[in-house]
Amino acid sequence: MAKPIKETPILYGKDSDRFLKEVKENENKKVPAKQYRKAVSAYNKIINNSKTRL
Repeated sequence: MAKPIKETPILYGKDSDRFLKEVKENENKKVPAKQYRKAVSAYNKIINNSKTRL
Protein backbone atom coordinates (compact mmCIF):
# COMPACT_ATOMS: atom_id res chain seq x y z
CA MET A 1 0.00 0.00 0.00
CA ALA A 2 1.32 3.46 -0.90
CA LYS A 3 2.30 5.94 1.77
CA PRO A 4 0.48 9.28 1.78
CA ILE A 5 2.44 12.28 0.54
CA LYS A 6 3.13 14.76 3.32
CA GLU A 7 2.17 18.39 2.90
CA THR A 8 5.02 20.75 1.96
CA PRO A 9 5.87 22.93 4.95
CA ILE A 10 5.59 26.71 4.72
CA LEU A 11 8.74 28.61 5.64
CA TYR A 12 8.58 31.65 7.91
CA GLY A 13 11.06 34.13 9.36
CA LYS A 14 14.75 33.27 9.29
CA ASP A 15 14.14 29.98 7.49
CA SER A 16 12.35 31.80 4.69
CA ASP A 17 15.07 34.45 4.46
CA ARG A 18 17.82 31.80 4.31
CA PHE A 19 15.97 29.83 1.65
CA LEU A 20 15.44 32.89 -0.57
CA LYS A 21 19.09 33.93 -0.14
CA GLU A 22 20.28 30.48 -1.27
CA VAL A 23 17.93 30.53 -4.25
CA LYS A 24 19.28 33.91 -5.38
CA GLU A 25 22.90 32.79 -4.92
CA ASN A 26 22.35 29.68 -7.04
CA GLU A 27 20.05 31.20 -9.64
CA ASN A 28 22.75 31.96 -12.20
CA LYS A 29 25.15 29.10 -11.46
CA LYS A 30 25.69 26.70 -14.32
CA VAL A 31 26.06 22.97 -13.98
CA PRO A 32 29.38 21.63 -15.31
CA ALA A 33 28.99 20.04 -18.77
CA LYS A 34 30.16 16.61 -17.55
CA GLN A 35 27.61 16.58 -14.72
CA TYR A 36 24.86 17.74 -17.11
CA ARG A 37 25.63 14.97 -19.62
CA LYS A 38 25.58 12.40 -16.82
CA ALA A 39 22.16 13.62 -15.63
CA VAL A 40 20.74 13.60 -19.17
CA SER A 41 22.07 10.09 -19.70
CA ALA A 42 20.40 8.86 -16.49
CA TYR A 43 17.16 10.58 -17.51
CA ASN A 44 17.21 8.93 -20.94
CA LYS A 45 17.80 5.49 -19.41
CA ILE A 46 14.79 5.94 -17.13
CA ILE A 47 12.58 7.15 -19.99
CA ASN A 48 13.67 4.33 -22.29
CA ASN A 49 13.02 1.71 -19.60
CA SER A 50 9.58 3.09 -18.85
CA LYS A 51 8.57 3.09 -22.56
CA THR A 52 9.44 -0.58 -22.97
CA ARG A 53 7.23 -1.58 -20.06
CA LEU A 54 4.06 0.25 -21.10
